[in-house]
Amino acid sequence: MKAFFRSFLASLLAIVVVLVVIVAAIGIKVSKKPSIKDHSYLVVDVYGEILPYFPPDGVIAEILGGEPETLHRILSNLEKAAADKRIEGVILKVSSNNSLGLASLEEVRGAVAKVRDAGKKVYAFSDSMDRNSLYLVSACDSIIMPVTGYVNFAGFGGALMYVKGALDKLGIKPNLHQIEDYKSAAELVTRTDMSPEAREMRNWILDDIWELQIGAISEDRGISENRILELMEHVLFTVDEAKEAGLVDEILYWDELDARLRREDDKKLRTVSQKTYAGVERSKVGLKGKKKIAIVHAHGMIGGRESHVDPLMGVIMGHETVSAELRRVRRDKDVAAVVFRVESNGGEGLASDLISHEVAVLAGEKPVVASMIDVAASGGYMIAYRADKIVADPTTITGSIGSISAKFNTVGFYNKLGITFDHITKGPNGLFWSSQHDFTEEQRRRFEENHWDGFNWWLRDVSEYREIPFDDLKDLAMGRVWTGRQAKQNRLIDEVGGLDRAIELAKELAEIPEDEEVTIVHYPKKKGLLAALTGGGTGTSAIRRILYQFIRQDLAQSLELLANSESVIDQ
Repeated sequence: MKAFFRSFLASLLAIVVVLVVIVAAIGIKVSKKPSIKDHSYLVVDVYGEILPYFPPDGVIAEILGGEPETLHRILSNLEKAAADKRIEGVILKVSSNNSLGLASLEEVRGAVAKVRDAGKKVYAFSDSMDRNSLYLVSACDSIIMPVTGYVNFAGFGGALMYVKGALDKLGIKPNLHQIEDYKSAAELVTRTDMSPEAREMRNWILDDIWELQIGAISEDRGISENRILELMEHVLFTVDEAKEAGLVDEILYWDELDARLRREDDKKLRTVSQKTYAGVERSKVGLKGKKKIAIVHAHGMIGGRESHVDPLMGVIMGHETVSAELRRVRRDKDVAAVVFRVESNGGEGLASDLISHEVAVLAGEKPVVASMIDVAASGGYMIAYRADKIVADPTTITGSIGSISAKFNTVGFYNKLGITFDHITKGPNGLFWSSQHDFTEEQRRRFEENHWDGFNWWLRDVSEYREIPFDDLKDLAMGRVWTGRQAKQNRLIDEVGGLDRAIELAKELAEIPEDEEVTIVHYPKKKGLLAALTGGGTGTSAIRRILYQFIRQDLAQSLELLANSESVIDQ
């Protein structure tokens, strides 16, 4: 036994020593200031999964699973590049394989425009382009592709999946109530096709997005909309064809672009990576001021208490985690105003309201501007509407003021497996939420009545905060979803714009002069390695992140590669 304990303690000590060495190494690496040479080009790689902000698992996931790219880092680096005299220009490396939504693309386009306004060139280098990536790179000075690249310029199209038929075969019956016809997420389990209301809603969103995106490409590239429709008929372009059509400016490989842009005496182009440039503080390039504006990031599906990464669902936004950050900036006397940066398609109503309440408390003491990114709908709208002002990008998907409540009767499924259940109860409605029983007629009535009570409370509260008459708001709600432009017309938001406009509005509310520079501080702060190892189960979250990355990215890419290999073999 003594030998066992000696061995155990020795192993434990070895682990501690290794961790200390890792912490020290990370500390040295982090503390080293990046060295940026004059006449450098910032290289921004828009590829793969790009999160709105870094995930809750922090630095451990970076060590074990690779550092994820974020919209936050892209925008921050482009902002600094516009002001940094050492940065001569920017190269935007863009692939059609990226996860940026339309509103995120709009914000990157806006950041590119600011770099160009500062008198610096922005070159787009792309190995493959679809309509969305073309929309992004059209904001640059020049679009460059290698001769083996390809362009897929198709119109809008997509399919929605419905699982009702599968549930019927499995013997699973939803007991569901939706508020109301436009709350189309419920149709996943209640229908086998799109309802007229869902089709109507998707068409009005698609019409607005088409006008915005195709209009921007047309203006940026100097191609008429009629010509764009003709090009979409062709769909697939070689790079030579894309250049002839005006979709591409030059055909170059990366080394040829390097040779084109490098200084005469240099052997290679002076470039700075996203990761390296992220280490440059805003204050070092003159972007600082006496007054501080805090940006609190909240992204992911809303549910539970603590934010974490789920292997299948991705980032989960916990109400206690977000509320703690909102309280942190409320109590910070140096913070003059707050931008609440939201990216969420909703989730749990209770968690959403608890976050929203904390936003209201904060707004009672300091100006709060909600800034919506790609999606801030349902619970995502709920956590935002109590801010002093709401800003959304033109193509932000928002609204969806509705509700879904349900239980599933799975007894048919278990019967197919030969599994049966028996029950005992004491007191009324002991089996109310049982997954082996449908609601009785009286239970169904009470279930729906309670659901409407909760929803109408929310609707009245939105009506009060947004100063929209209750009856008018009903015509905008009941699950209806809008683009940012449509939401502005319907008074669900205050202004159309990105993060820059939200910061400007926060300055106005805090009575900070428009031309006065401010210090921007982002929350939550990324945990260091030691804090990640010792605090709140973050290590488990990191493991979830790695598994999520494997399932959602690595495995998907492997399957795509296999499919492409098979298609080559078939030829």
